[in-house]
Amino acid sequence: MKIAKPVTSETYSSLFDYCAGRCRHNSESVVHENAYLSEFHHCFAPPSNNSVGISDTQIEVRLVGINIMVGKQGESCDSVCKSAGQSCVASKFTLINDCGVMQKYMKCRGSCLASIGADQPAEVADDAPRSLNPGACLYTRRPSMLSCDGSHQHTRRLCPCA
Repeated sequence: MKIAKPVTSETYSSLFDYCAGRCRHNSESVVHENAYLSEFHHCFAPPSNNSVGISDTQIEVRLVGINIMVGKQGESCDSVCKSAGQSCVASKFTLINDCGVMQKYMKCRGSCLASIGADQPAEVADDAPRSLNPGACLYTRRPSMLSCDGSHQHTRRLCPCA
């Protein structure tokens, strides 16, 4: 395979070598142009968002007493939880910001994709523009962005309420 344009391009002898080159030269795999985003220093495996390394059972234990609710399209978790007489528990977003958890509560027909936004974890509505991947579930690799008041007109949020 030959990649044109970048000075660092070359002919790659295998798909693995191509992937290695793309990972080294891809802005999505590094921070500040000189440090890898992941502690694993590679991008050769299928993406996974279970970065905390805890099992499904451990997630369930940590969610005891939390009601996981799916909001309406465009609705924030503050609104979802308030309509049930509860409050959004922001500290639990890190546990439900996981493909496995989302698939238990949502359809995730398209796939599970990494995205950026305060409205995650969420599922993209079926009537969303094609460019937004209708039916896909979205998680973020930046948990600090997650908030109870985040919303998007084309997503339905997964919310931790208590």
